[in-house]
Amino acid sequence: MSNLMDHPLLVFVLSFFLQSFSVWIGKLLSKRQRILEGAAREDFGVILAATLTLLALIIGFTFSMALNRYDQRKNYEEAEANAIGTEYLRADLLPAAEVAKVQTLLLNYLDQRVLFYSTGDEQQLRQIDAQTAKLQAALWSSVRTPAVAQPECVVALAVSGMNDVLNSQGYTQAAWWNRIPIAGWALMVAIAICSNVLVGFGSRNDKQKFILLLVLPFIVSIAFLLIADIDSPRAGLIRVVPQNLLSLSQSLHAQ
Repeated sequence: MSNLMDHPLLVFVLSFFLQSFSVWIGKLLSKRQRILEGAAREDFGVILAATLTLLALIIGFTFSMALNRYDQRKNYEEAEANAIGTEYLRADLLPAAEVAKVQTLLLNYLDQRVLFYSTGDEQQLRQIDAQTAKLQAALWSSVRTPAVAQPECVVALAVSGMNDVLNSQGYTQAAWWNRIPIAGWALMVAIAICSNVLVGFGSRNDKQKFILLLVLPFIVSIAFLLIADIDSPRAGLIRVVPQNLLSLSQSLHAQ
């Protein structure tokens, strides 16, 4: 199910097919049981309106969840760039023998962070994660050694900045793992199916064409497509572009 959410176009196709089938089932039931006459149709209209309203609210809340997670990923990308840039400057506070080493490691680390945002290949992502972990260990070791040898306030600033660099990566990773729960998707799809069954059941068989009943499945499927696209960090068209990290990388490499 989680892999399915990483393919927004597939979500659109499957949701449209499933909802269209639900409309057809509802229309089939209405042909067998002609009970919506007079007061019964008025009561049914109230139920249908309430169900569609609930579906709209659920879609709206889910879209808000996906948008908040997208904004969170953007904010952490900015925080990572600020932390790395600040630590690159604070590296000058370390002993002269360590300055070039730390700054070189930070440049390599920055390149890996840019790749983290831009890659979509799982194998390459595992390599990036492994290389990132090695660079983090080397970065911490490069500031820990001079801090132990010279426990001064000036060196402590460089250690604190390095701690921010390492923490920012953890916050970013947590934000990329923070997706809309599968249970939330399942409940939203269940409400959409019920709504489409009711729409098909309430259709007037002698006047209403089936093609008109596909409008709701199509619109809801587009909403699902948009939610899945925003909620998928590495799939779809809406992605977090590491513009702050790229700008920082160009600036530091130019120096």
